[in-house]
Amino acid sequence: MEKETQKSFVRSLSLLDATLLVTGSMIGSGIFIVSADIARNVGSAGYLLLVWFASGLLTLFAALSYGELAGMMPNAGGQYVYIREAYNKFTAFLYGWTVFTVIQTGVIAAVAMAFATFTAQLFPFFDKTNVLFSIGTYSFSTTQLLAIASIFFLTYINSKGISYGKLIQMVFTSAKLIALFGLIALGFFIGFNTDILSLNSIDFWEATQTTNSADVWSTTPLSGVSLLSALGVAMIGSLFSSDAWNNVTFISAEIKDPAKNLPRSLFLGTTIVTIIYILVNIVYLGIIPVKGVADGADVMSRGLQFATNDRVGTAVAEILLGSSASVVMAILIMMSTFGCNNGLILSGARVYYAMANDGLFFKNAGKLNSNGVPSNALYWQAVWASVLCLSGSYGALLDYTILAALAFYIITISGIFILRKKQPNTPRPYKAIGYPIIPIVYCVVAFLICINLIICKPENALPCLAIVFAGIPVYFLYKKYNN
Repeated sequence: MEKETQKSFVRSLSLLDATLLVTGSMIGSGIFIVSADIARNVGSAGYLLLVWFASGLLTLFAALSYGELAGMMPNAGGQYVYIREAYNKFTAFLYGWTVFTVIQTGVIAAVAMAFATFTAQLFPFFDKTNVLFSIGTYSFSTTQLLAIASIFFLTYINSKGISYGKLIQMVFTSAKLIALFGLIALGFFIGFNTDILSLNSIDFWEATQTTNSADVWSTTPLSGVSLLSALGVAMIGSLFSSDAWNNVTFISAEIKDPAKNLPRSLFLGTTIVTIIYILVNIVYLGIIPVKGVADGADVMSRGLQFATNDRVGTAVAEILLGSSASVVMAILIMMSTFGCNNGLILSGARVYYAMANDGLFFKNAGKLNSNGVPSNALYWQAVWASVLCLSGSYGALLDYTILAALAFYIITISGIFILRKKQPNTPRPYKAIGYPIIPIVYCVVAFLICINLIICKPENALPCLAIVFAGIPVYFLYKKYNN
């Protein structure tokens, strides 16, 4: 790790830069994959779109609420700082601990692996079957090598200054937005000239759940409580695909006129992504049927529910673009994941920087290098994300992140009510739109989704809670060490 020189953050990011960070961090590979699982959980076009719309609206509600906190405290660390000021250092540490162990680094590892996996479609050398060495049951492939290399490359670039990270974000986010809108336009042009949309409209609101037991698929009609529960489970994927919008708050100290530009970028970014996600899913529904069979011979017979490896985007592109589909989608997802990881890597380090300055992380992570960025925090993040790539556990960790993320969103948004009483005289350049209704609605709905996850997917919920609570002894160890 390079020598540090204590300097100040440079406010060099414009509203456009901040908005591109929001959109770029949100759009990874999820939009091209998770609709398959949603289709199996709800079984109809209407409920598929409802899941994506509800997730987008919920994300927008959270972003509108965060705007008040962002305007009040435009400091490096964002959400960590909001929790610390509303509650205490202990609660803030549990958030930061979970960000470091699971939420941020787990997503970075998964996105890097997705980048490497799709790169392998163009360059077979990086295929996961190309094992470099094995020790017992453990093996290390060229896919993992490329994933780790991409993490350290982006970490190195971002250690050279915010301007470099900003440039990568602008180039790759702009490219994937243009590509996505192009795909949407082509999909609408072709999709509305077929009868697939009419076919998917026949049972628009007839919800069913398709599950697998002992390699036998069965379908069950849904209504009432079972339907609400299925919708809650289905939203895991769409909420995860819509996550990371809050990363822009981590770099508050580097945004020009943050009191105005932070709330605006949160609103613009989440709105743009929500619109894109809904339009993409309408394209899906205009090209291939929702329902399908697991052993279908082609794309149309497998439908959305059983797209090969859940790659709905590739299945649709196959119909739109023919034999070149796999190459085009591989390039699109490579751009998408590379840009997404740049945003995640750039912003995440600022949380550990804030923690270190509170004496709750490695001390050298709390210093800026000569380029005005927390390079040591960047490299600590890269090391742990790479360990997750090596371990192969990143996939399981990802399943746990959404519960932790939702729980801390609830805690943070609840902090708005606490801070209005605790710090009534603190300037609030922006006040949460729809207060108190919108923050309350978000907290209630997110809480119900958390309860639903704990009941329906305890195998994911319990390890998630274990990871959060594992931070308790670590916090007291830091306190003891600092004392």
